[in-house]
Amino acid sequence: MSDQQIFNVLVEFFEEDEWDFQWMEGASVLSMGFSGKNGKWQCFAQAREAQQQFVFYSVLPINVPPDKRQKVAELITRINYGMVIGNFEMDFDDGEVRYKTSIDVEGAELTPPMIRQIVYANIIITDRYLSAVMRTIYSDITPLEAIAEADERAAMSVMEALASMFDQDDEDLDNEDDFDDDDFDDDDFDEDDFDDEDDEDSGPTANGSSPYSLN
Repeated sequence: MSDQQIFNVLVEFFEEDEWDFQWMEGASVLSMGFSGKNGKWQCFAQAREAQQQFVFYSVLPINVPPDKRQKVAELITRINYGMVIGNFEMDFDDGEVRYKTSIDVEGAELTPPMIRQIVYANIIITDRYLSAVMRTIYSDITPLEAIAEADERAAMSVMEALASMFDQDDEDLDNEDDFDDDDFDDDDFDEDDFDDEDDEDSGPTANGSSPYSLN
């Protein structure tokens, strides 16, 4: 593995995914902003070439005040429990909170699908719980209540997305009135026109574009 192989793959990925990023001079780190449903924050993609690792950070836009750090520590501990990919962490010295996802590719090759998983798993979770951190800092609710609010909001977003899909399906069903069975004659079709052996299932395709916002 070359000295800059991981970093070069990162640059190629973020260029193709149409992210607006900057290279931090003197370090194998890319910085970029992201805007989600619940706020904006700064992201950092770090290539650790010697360790053959890729790390992606989402740094929350505010440092936790000293008198709220114990409360926020409880919050992120509760959020982290059961988390499979990544974790929140807080610097007790200055109150910085960030979400970290990473992958070790020793003996393997870092690929765009790997990077995509690490990046988008990170920003989805950050956006989900950013409001919980803010509510814990600026209100009197408990960490448990803040998490419940964030989870309920995320569930509502899913329900709204599903409802939108069903509404579209209903519109498609309404369009059935435009068709008449008499318009189709069985004689117009021949089984020989369809050869299962020659057909290939193209499957879903990914456009590779980056949502600059989760809205």
